[in-house]
Amino acid sequence: MSALNTQQTGGATLLIVDDEPSTREDLRGVFEGAGHRTIAVGDAPAALRLLRKQTCDLVMLDVELPEIDGLALCRLLRAQPAMKQLPVVVFSANSSESRMVEAFSAGVDDYIVKPSSPGELISRVNSHLNDAQRESDLIGSNRELGFLADLGRGLLRTLEPEQVARRVAGAIYEGTNAALSACAVENNGHGLAVCVFDREGSAHNPALINLDRLEKWLRSARSPAFLTNSSEFLIHDAQHETEYLTPIRFAGKNFGALVVAFGSAEDCTENECRLIDAAAQQGAFAAHISTMYLKARESAATLAQEVDRRTAEGEMQERFTEAIIDSLPLSLYAIDRNYRIVAWNRNRELGELGLPRGEVLGRNIFEVLTKQSRDLLEREFGRVFATGEIHRIEQETVTKSGDTHHWLISKIPMRADESKEVSHVITVGENITVRVKAHRAVARAEKLAAVGRLAAGVVHEINNPLATIAACAESLEKRIKEGTFGNSPDAEDLREYLGLIRDEAFRCKTITNGLLDFSRLRAGQRVPVDITEVIKAAARLVAHQQRGDNIQIDVEAPPDLPRVSGDVGQLQQAVLALATNAIDAMPDGGKLTLRAIESRSRMLVEVIDSGIGIPPENMTKIFDPFFTTKDVGQGTGLGLAVCYGILSDHGGRLDVRSTVGVGTTFTITLPVATY
Repeated sequence: MSALNTQQTGGATLLIVDDEPSTREDLRGVFEGAGHRTIAVGDAPAALRLLRKQTCDLVMLDVELPEIDGLALCRLLRAQPAMKQLPVVVFSANSSESRMVEAFSAGVDDYIVKPSSPGELISRVNSHLNDAQRESDLIGSNRELGFLADLGRGLLRTLEPEQVARRVAGAIYEGTNAALSACAVENNGHGLAVCVFDREGSAHNPALINLDRLEKWLRSARSPAFLTNSSEFLIHDAQHETEYLTPIRFAGKNFGALVVAFGSAEDCTENECRLIDAAAQQGAFAAHISTMYLKARESAATLAQEVDRRTAEGEMQERFTEAIIDSLPLSLYAIDRNYRIVAWNRNRELGELGLPRGEVLGRNIFEVLTKQSRDLLEREFGRVFATGEIHRIEQETVTKSGDTHHWLISKIPMRADESKEVSHVITVGENITVRVKAHRAVARAEKLAAVGRLAAGVVHEINNPLATIAACAESLEKRIKEGTFGNSPDAEDLREYLGLIRDEAFRCKTITNGLLDFSRLRAGQRVPVDITEVIKAAARLVAHQQRGDNIQIDVEAPPDLPRVSGDVGQLQQAVLALATNAIDAMPDGGKLTLRAIESRSRMLVEVIDSGIGIPPENMTKIFDPFFTTKDVGQGTGLGLAVCYGILSDHGGRLDVRSTVGVGTTFTITLPVATY
């Protein structure tokens, strides 16, 4: 996508794809009248061929196209990394809601219904061009900031000109599309220190660059230059097509130059040039520091002045380092051997457990982290101070809303000087909630699959003996009723024992049937399902069961929600099981809410109760087969495992949030049907 001015969208290149010549001409007239450039084609193949050869800023297409329709074209564009962010706007006479939903599912950014006024067309297209430009600028800015942060860290302790040249040339080669990169830095009156990076590594070899030509250019250079004539190239390599030169300039003085060779002219983009210029500025600052360092080392007379300058520059570097540390997506603090806090980064100030930096610096760590065990903290810090080894543990925290966060806490020893004694301990906290949940989901799926395979093989072997036991018990009971055992005083005991045998056999059969349900493949017939009707039916069934007293059941589901693809019976089974569990969690009454909402092309079904909640220690086990907190005979512990399997087979997922004493929310997430 070509760069645009975010304040002035005129001059963008628009591709119009429509099989009607009159429509193409009308759109061409509208957009060219607004200052844009337009290219018009009549079908999708022609559009694809053109986009491979030429860069466009926005595609406006009709849905109904010969051979390949407009939505298929959009999917093809979204499948290509280079065009994933390219704005695509549909201009169609088809105003049906289903067609619009299908278009947005295919990845279009806007849907304009024909006919439309020129003003609306220009306004909406300009809006998407501006959004695309802002996104492109943000990506470029993030890349540039990351590049500068890495280079800045590398230059923090770089004092020799050769080191500066190597750092800058290496960073440019690794961070851009350069075929070769060379950095030349003034070496305190001893010529230029040169480093060249290519595919085979680096070389401090001045012969690889035309120094005479470079020095001649530096004498008058104040701004970057492009070289496209190979006879003017500075790097001795015949395989590149263009060179970009920028002076390493600080305080009006050229300290050297940065020369970057590109294999093709297209690789030398505006973003690449901006990164090179930024690297040259950092290199200039580092080269300036290097020059001062060398002069201070060689001239004792100016040592005091140089020390003052270095101190000021060190403070600048320290502020820069602090800014980098504050920008890290980690919580970080450091303590000295007296357990006083000496560092506290910005992320450590955020969140429910965050504290302002000004309130904690200089204080004892145990006075600040009062919610953590002092004995445990003291042991952990003491071990790191004593052994000098990194200590890592994983911790869980629960927010006020009941969400559980997982953290990887690393305590890292630091030595302020060359002595072996650890002077400080740095504690870094990394939020690994997403990773932990992903690992647990995989482990849970593997566990459920293993139990399912085991259940499928065992159930049939158990059911036959159970049936025999139950039949024998019933037969003996019948014989007792017929008087076969007469008036024996043991007949009544025998009748009681047989009743127990029969009841327990049928209870075992209930468990094995649940296992069989759990292990069966849930293929089912997938049809468009109205999720509103599913939860309403579940609410009616739960109300008729009369499982709990003083239970208020609310259903919140609009009638016009998109449908999902699935088996009606299985989805209703899942919702009913969750609702039944919710009622069991409210023995003293409460409110059960069944809610359906659409969010980002996904259908969410929430089953919310105001019951006793789930203790944190049980949260990781609730989907395990046979895990239950109910009394014996009240549940098999298979309900949630079966629900989890049903929703996984439907391409969805089941999540849970719970706070003890407040209630629990189970959330079913299902993809919207694309029929």
